[in-house]
Amino acid sequence: MTGVSIADRAPWLSEPGLQALLACLSHDGELARIAGGAVRNTLLGEAVADIDLATTTLPDETIRRAEGAGFRAVKTGYEHGTITVIAGGIPHEVTTLRADVETDGRRAKVVYGRDWKADAERRDFTINALYADADGTVVDFVGGLDDVASRSLRFIGDAEMRIREDYLRILRFFRFFAWYGDGRPDAEGLKACARLKDGMARLSAERVWHELRRLLQAPDPSRALLWMRQTSVLAQVLPESEKWGIDAIRPLVATEAAMQWEPDALLRLEAIVPPDAPRLAEMARRLRLSNAEAERMQDWALAEKPAAELTESQLARLLYRERPDGIVDGMKLALSSARERAASEDKALVEAGGYARLLKFADQWKKPVFPLKGADLLAAGHKPGPKMGETLAALEAKWIESGFALTRASLLALLNKQ
Repeated sequence: MTGVSIADRAPWLSEPGLQALLACLSHDGELARIAGGAVRNTLLGEAVADIDLATTTLPDETIRRAEGAGFRAVKTGYEHGTITVIAGGIPHEVTTLRADVETDGRRAKVVYGRDWKADAERRDFTINALYADADGTVVDFVGGLDDVASRSLRFIGDAEMRIREDYLRILRFFRFFAWYGDGRPDAEGLKACARLKDGMARLSAERVWHELRRLLQAPDPSRALLWMRQTSVLAQVLPESEKWGIDAIRPLVATEAAMQWEPDALLRLEAIVPPDAPRLAEMARRLRLSNAEAERMQDWALAEKPAAELTESQLARLLYRERPDGIVDGMKLALSSARERAASEDKALVEAGGYARLLKFADQWKKPVFPLKGADLLAAGHKPGPKMGETLAALEAKWIESGFALTRASLLALLNKQ
């Protein structure tokens, strides 16, 4: 398909640095084009984050030309033909055209080439294989423009062959569907994902969690998760969800929109796995979650689940004593559940109002600082040891029960009476 241009809807295209980079790579028989996501997202009316280029110049020539034009070039992926060029303060990944010569389901051995059609055909999905010239003219070798227009996600060529080249493409299929797909996923793609799902066992945990997290960050991942469940792909990568279900995702997404919460991959993950601390610890190890991510999952699993009728002062005491992040996550999930039931249950409507009130309070709550320290007790003549610790803990308990109102002077006065 030809004659389509993104020039009138791509303000980033007129960036002087980008145009200068395209120009320096596109003379003396060589050519560079914008490739992939920037073209796709512009056509879809979605935000553009990264602007990557494909070029016929070999990596060393890319570096020579970029530096000759006054840009900084970094060998970020030199062995794969990728050079990061900073032009006008913006980094662009510039990759030499390639063709696969050998694949093992995890990575491909490639050779550099000059054939744009071959470069397009080695990519995963048709909507990711679009190019644009410096003037905005779109170049399509694989039917990507039609699929963009219908928001269809389709493998390039034979779906099974594309997956066998890299089994991560199974997760990418559902991730891109979550972000850009409409209607039902491509039938051949679904069948291939279901048949070859066992191949994902070859993938590194880091790659799997990277894709899962990005899928969960989509505006609404519920349809993608449904098809992952239908094909048993979800059980393959997230067995914790198998008997728990994904029904909580849709009301959570609706609540996020209503409450103006940012999409939260970890909260959405919590919605589809059981709050079982040992199982979640094992999941965190298996998926190589970061320490912060693993800790948040544990906080959610172990934190007390407050009732909707709790007073704000009771919640403040709970937040101080317990795991505040875990409590907040639990209340958000409880709110989304109550909002879903509120359409048919008056009690749930009251419950939803209670959780909304408590969450508003928790959002503004700042953990108070206990006014006394061990040094205060030492100055009052107490000896170091377990007894002093017990005394300090007892005073802190009284301070908490006062609603954090007791002052340092009041606490010292209580101490002197002991």
